[in-house]
Amino acid sequence: MPDDPAGAIAALAAALYCGVDLGASATKVALVDGAGSLRGWSVRPSGVDYRAAALAGQEEALRQAGAAPGLLGRTVATGYGRDNVSFADDRRTEIQCHGVGVYHVLHRALTVIDIGGQDNKVIRLDAAGRRLHFRMNRKCAAGTGAFLEEIALRLDLPLGSLDALAAGATEAVQLSSFCTVFAKTEILAHLRRGVPVGAIVRGAFASVVARVVEMDPLPGEVVLTGGVIAHNPTVGVLLQERLGRAVVVPPHPQLAGAIGAALIARHGLASSAQEGLDA
Repeated sequence: MPDDPAGAIAALAAALYCGVDLGASATKVALVDGAGSLRGWSVRPSGVDYRAAALAGQEEALRQAGAAPGLLGRTVATGYGRDNVSFADDRRTEIQCHGVGVYHVLHRALTVIDIGGQDNKVIRLDAAGRRLHFRMNRKCAAGTGAFLEEIALRLDLPLGSLDALAAGATEAVQLSSFCTVFAKTEILAHLRRGVPVGAIVRGAFASVVARVVEMDPLPGEVVLTGGVIAHNPTVGVLLQERLGRAVVVPPHPQLAGAIGAALIARHGLASSAQEGLDA
């Protein structure tokens, strides 16, 4: 048994635990303390150098938390590029980390929808946080952030302007195709007919919602996470209209996977340390 178990427990409580969600579009880093509270975070483009993005994100999160690297306990990586996080102690799936991150906030049975840059996830959790079922869309960019990026490019609009345009539109055109290539052709036809840009953007948001709804049944309370909902809350409004019931957006929806990874890092270190203290 350690000479100073009280000191060991205090050190454990003071430590920070790091989660890195390295996605194809954005790298998210979250730091939680021994109580599981979010202390620092970072969201930055993943770019072409995933290792550099992960390191820069961790440094930014530490600066925000006002903490030195020596305070870091364990790091868990998740996401598309998790194998590139060279400083990670462990790696976990996106499905597990998103489930843990959302359940930590809400503590009840949920259906989690994560709309990311390149894929969508539907995760069902029971009242104890156990995963019951999941579904992922990996075949194309339909209904993802990449789809909206292409729409913005075709309309010659800044990506950050889409939500205000969609929210202010009084109508939405129907985009009959989920395919990004065919959708762009439809957009050209709408522009030739003089359809307002806002109606086209709202139609694109509705297309994202339609793609999510057709992925899997969405029973019970629905929670939306991911970069698309973080930057485009109108997507959540349209999903509520489609489902006919309220949809929950947690604080920091883009960080759900990173927070879940950090909580897994915290749990793993706490377990091993407590085993040592009890030995």
